[in-house]
Amino acid sequence: MGLFDSTRVLVGIALMIVGTLLFLPGIFPGTSQLFTYALVPAAALLTLGTWLVGTSESGPVV
Repeated sequence: MGLFDSTRVLVGIALMIVGTLLFLPGIFPGTSQLFTYALVPAAALLTLGTWLVGTSESGPVV
């Protein structure tokens, strides 16, 4: 089975992409307070996506 055959991997990759995109406005100086608050859900989505991809196969967790 290939890496992209699993729904769990595809959801994890999508969450990592969304989490990364949420990070981008918050890293620039002078951003609004809203984008600063968006860093918390961005980190959560990135962590969850990484966990889903890392635990998608049998064997030791990557």
